[in-house]
Amino acid sequence: MKLQDTLSNVEQELDVSNKIRIYLCGVTVYDESHIGHARTIIVFDVLRKYLESKGIEIEFVQNFTDVDDKIINRANTENTTAKIISTRYIENYFDDFDKLNVKRATNYPKATEHIDDIIKLIEKLIEKNIAYASKNGVYFEVTKFPGYGKLSKKKIDELQSGARVEIDESKKNPLDFAVWKLSDFEPTWDSPWGKGRPGWHIECSAMSVKYLGENFDIHGGGRDLIFPHHENEIAQSEACSDSQFAKIWMHVGMVTISGEKMSKSLGNTKSIKQVLDNWGPNIIRLFCLSGHYSKVIDYSEELLKENVTKWRQAETCYYELIHAGDDSNEDVKKLVSKIGVEFDNALDDGFNTHLALSAFFQLVKESNRLAAEEKLGSKDANIIKSEFERMLQILGLVIPKITENEKQEINSLISSREQFRKEKQFDKADKIRDKISEMNIELIDHKGKTTWMKKENIKSEN
Repeated sequence: MKLQDTLSNVEQELDVSNKIRIYLCGVTVYDESHIGHARTIIVFDVLRKYLESKGIEIEFVQNFTDVDDKIINRANTENTTAKIISTRYIENYFDDFDKLNVKRATNYPKATEHIDDIIKLIEKLIEKNIAYASKNGVYFEVTKFPGYGKLSKKKIDELQSGARVEIDESKKNPLDFAVWKLSDFEPTWDSPWGKGRPGWHIECSAMSVKYLGENFDIHGGGRDLIFPHHENEIAQSEACSDSQFAKIWMHVGMVTISGEKMSKSLGNTKSIKQVLDNWGPNIIRLFCLSGHYSKVIDYSEELLKENVTKWRQAETCYYELIHAGDDSNEDVKKLVSKIGVEFDNALDDGFNTHLALSAFFQLVKESNRLAAEEKLGSKDANIIKSEFERMLQILGLVIPKITENEKQEINSLISSREQFRKEKQFDKADKIRDKISEMNIELIDHKGKTTWMKKENIKSEN
């Protein structure tokens, strides 16, 4: 597998001979997670599921930033504590992403639970004369790290000339960033430099190294984290260890709304709860995977509706496969093998989920064609179904399941409807069809038989 590495700006081969260790920068828990968070986490969820489908062991760490000015400000606004705010939005996070069928990480470390690790890392930076204490906290001295700017392709001289007037006179350089902030406002912790709390960047360095070691395989996040967050992580981590931090840096493109960045000031953010309620998990996942992961994707109702149409075809495919008859008219092995290889190649070559989805829907299209032409037998259907379900699992898509009792009830209703149609009692037949429709069951009439499918209930389609 080759992945585009933001640092080297070329595709790097992922060494899958050993366990793959992945660190994904998670959310700052001061508000509801939004569709931009969903895209990044869904992309990494598919990466993980694909590698695991190949028998590769994955250690997946995703942090929560649970101490931050935004959390403290929210707590002050609500006249409560930062702990209550962070706990609330961590619980909401799991509710959202469990519904999105995202596999839980191996570990979800929180910054507040790793203060000792953070302090030890800062002490090491001070010992190496790369960080210094001031009246306001401890700062990383950017000019002491020669490679600063290598991830974002920014030069220190240009950053200095473009820096805003710095209000913190205790810093040696306007670009120096805080690894420890002195503060009297809760939450605070004791440290060798006084009471305070960690800076944002140092948290991820401490937690990633603690759980994955000094040189792990993939470090990821949204493209908005390249600078300054990930740039600063590299600087403080490599300055400490004198070795490479992460082997591959993988960044997911932003989700825009009508071409504009989502922001609370513009009032254009789309929370996961809001989008889930209207469109359901499968449509969100299809939307998030529909473009190359590294590129910007624009949120629009039209694109979501297009994905609903595609998903209905996938649901039809599944039920055509399980209803397939005994006779078999075509050998589908070559077709299924060819599409399966195209799917895997798309993910192996730069993790192109857009092309992988194209392969998946090609399998759907061919299956539905065979069913429509009455050429889909049970033997071929089982071959297709095995590959179809493999792709579903990797993409994290879920066909609504149906119980045996529901199946018997539906088949009984369909038999009654068929009998009424034979007797030309079309009013009674139509009433049964309406009853079936209320169960989110759609009938599929073939020449010699009627089959059915259960549709996911998508509010925005109605």
